[in-house]
Amino acid sequence: MPAIMEPANKGNGIIKFTNCRLVRDDSLVWDDIWVSSKTGKILRSQATFYDELSLPDTTIDLGGRIVAPGMIECQLNGAFGFNFSTLLEDMTQYPENLRNLNHQLVQTGVTSYIPTVTSQTSDLYKQVLPYLGPSGQARRPEDGAESLGAHVEGPFLNPGKNGVHNKAVLREASSISDLEETYGASNITPDQSHPEIPVKMITAAPELGQMTSLIPELVDGGVIVSIGHSEATFEQASAAVAAGATMITHLFNAMRPLHHRNPGIFGVLGVAESRVDRPRPYFGIISDGIHLHPTTIKIAWNAHPDGFILVTDAMHMAGLPDGKYPWTNGDKEQFITKKGAVLLLEGSDTIAGSSITLIDCVNNFLKWSGVTIPQALKAVTVTPANMLGVQGIKGCLDPGADADLVIFSEVQETVGDGSRSPGTIITRLVIDEVWKFGTKVFSRFEQDGLL
Repeated sequence: MPAIMEPANKGNGIIKFTNCRLVRDDSLVWDDIWVSSKTGKILRSQATFYDELSLPDTTIDLGGRIVAPGMIECQLNGAFGFNFSTLLEDMTQYPENLRNLNHQLVQTGVTSYIPTVTSQTSDLYKQVLPYLGPSGQARRPEDGAESLGAHVEGPFLNPGKNGVHNKAVLREASSISDLEETYGASNITPDQSHPEIPVKMITAAPELGQMTSLIPELVDGGVIVSIGHSEATFEQASAAVAAGATMITHLFNAMRPLHHRNPGIFGVLGVAESRVDRPRPYFGIISDGIHLHPTTIKIAWNAHPDGFILVTDAMHMAGLPDGKYPWTNGDKEQFITKKGAVLLLEGSDTIAGSSITLIDCVNNFLKWSGVTIPQALKAVTVTPANMLGVQGIKGCLDPGADADLVIFSEVQETVGDGSRSPGTIITRLVIDEVWKFGTKVFSRFEQDGLL
């Protein structure tokens, strides 16, 4: 447990973490970090001490442990029994279900996320999206994990790469009006009366309809366009990137496979950085050991490490025991079977998302790749923050950033599963504490967090 020292004259809300290693760029740096529980921000310690003559209320000796930014999840369909793609009999209960999820999610080290709604009916989108927009404006630590805006994964997907998405609700778009009709204009198109919209990102197949031509208008409205569930060729994917698409949804899954004469969507990661008209996009990777082989993950990392983002693609079965669970899939209800870490659409061999946590994705990546701890954590902090346009606010430990922190211990383990050379010693990260807006909300040592 950390050693805590408190001065006699408390009151300014300043907390100093000392004797710790901070995740900065690709290094672990021995340094102190000061945060304010009143502003919820990381402070510039020297300016606070010398210019404002302020001493911390509390000094916490972390005993050499790691301090990292709070993790950011970019593809979460639900967890702990709640599915975002759900119409409740009493929709006034939707916010309460969402709050419960946020309270549990933050305890897994995820302090910010983009809730994902799969391919559904227009009625469902219009009812649930208003609840899933950015939620951190009040800056209340007790609210738990905050939404950075919703991710709509569909229904503008290729039926040939639908995965578990119901083909009956998949559509093509010929105009922005088609998207507004599907999601609700106020959910996807900003105007003076509602400049901040709920939708942050849309996953679409750029080769269908006029989707590629619609990308610039979506981007101008603040929506991130991600290529996914797509049969796009390399040329079609390149055109989408040139039009403004900056993300690829769960790379390799539900898309045309890499071929030596047509590299498909994966090929856009091989484009030289000097091509300003076609920059390399970010991409999501599900490192649960089910969606992708460990070597495939290493290939993706080596192709474009600065675009590499770990995601869970977790369903509402995450955190629940094995069993059969209902799932709203477009215009019908289906069931997903959970057995261990594997989720399958009932009666098929189709993978139906995951039940993994983001820290487990990080630890798997550490085990399989041999990257450093800062490099692995970058894939759930700095890189997703850059992709989402919240760099400097989330995903870093810079002064002025939100004081969303995760404190890690390290456990040394010997690999024996064939993913690395036999006898290789690896490090597994363990979440000790989570802080949101400068306030401790979870501790595995004691039950004194807010949640």
